[in-house]
Amino acid sequence: QVQLVESGGGLVQAGGSLRLSCAASGRTFSSYAMGWFRQAPGKEREFVAAISRSGGNTAYADSVKGRFTISRDDAKNTVYLQMNSLKPEDTAVYYCAAKGTVVVPTTRRSYDYWGQGTQVTVSS
Repeated sequence: QVQLVESGGGLVQAGGSLRLSCAASGRTFSSYAMGWFRQAPGKEREFVAAISRSGGNTAYADSVKGRFTISRDDAKNTVYLQMNSLKPEDTAVYYCAAKGTVVVPTTRRSYDYWGQGTQVTVSS
């Protein structure tokens, strides 16, 4: 069982940056691949980024490549999402997710555990 708590969301102007954090409970954090998803009002939850449990492999949605970076710190049981050059279309609730696997899942149904989400609003 893993409990996930996101933080770091907020209001930022277009072109600005934010860093989201997701703190995980438990002693087996390093056994989990971690992902970030987002859901805008009236839209489906979509994949943003994921990182393998080793940290050696990552995956990104095309819409965020080159702007967002996912990373993890197993000593702190935390995964991060650094978001740069933010755009109004990045506005959404951002969720982190965990899956006990060696691969890098990119689909919502692949993940077993979810946080409650943190709101990111980008003004134009």
